[in-house]
Amino acid sequence: MVLYDSVLSNSVLFKNIDSYDIPDVLQCLSSTRKTYRKGEFIFHIGEKDVPLAMLLEGEIHINTEDFWGNQTILAEIRPGQIFAETYALVPDTPLAVNAFALTDCNVLLMNAGSILRACPKACSFHQTLIQNLAEILASKNLMLTGKLEHMAQRTTRNKLLSYLSVQSLQTGSNTFKIPFNRQQLADYLAVDRSAMSSELSKLQKEGLLEFSKNSFTLH
Repeated sequence: MVLYDSVLSNSVLFKNIDSYDIPDVLQCLSSTRKTYRKGEFIFHIGEKDVPLAMLLEGEIHINTEDFWGNQTILAEIRPGQIFAETYALVPDTPLAVNAFALTDCNVLLMNAGSILRACPKACSFHQTLIQNLAEILASKNLMLTGKLEHMAQRTTRNKLLSYLSVQSLQTGSNTFKIPFNRQQLADYLAVDRSAMSSELSKLQKEGLLEFSKNSFTLH
């Protein structure tokens, strides 16, 4: 794991844990590293007993898929972020989402149950792990609440404006980049791509925004 020392040290899961303790943490969590190729599923809808996962390298999308194959993107996972934490903590619950590799990925797989159980070695970092995991769960809850606010908008136009407004506020600038291409943004907002592209063009003509690929400026 030496190659990913900086990713691990900067992860919220290992916040306030000394870097020299991280190898012991990984051993305590029975951690393994696995490589996935672009286009592979890390986890698939319906799976059970999945491990807690952290992206070390690459790009992953968490999405849902209906009976007809229509997809909605729920989240983008970046290096250092964990995913599948809820299902890892409730192992008998079948996954309702996919974790999909957009690029070649390296993923750290961990035994989440080891975090919740009393540590037989009385590790000094165990309580810190629990606190960090609780913080991550709370942050994910806030993120999903924000997505619901976009989805609650009745029109494609208002969904776009809601999403772009939040992106601007989060970056502290009226000029910013979003992590999605056009199809991915449409999937994230659960709207038709053609209708969304048409609405973006109208917003630009009205002078409310400018855009080029995934770069936006709001006026």
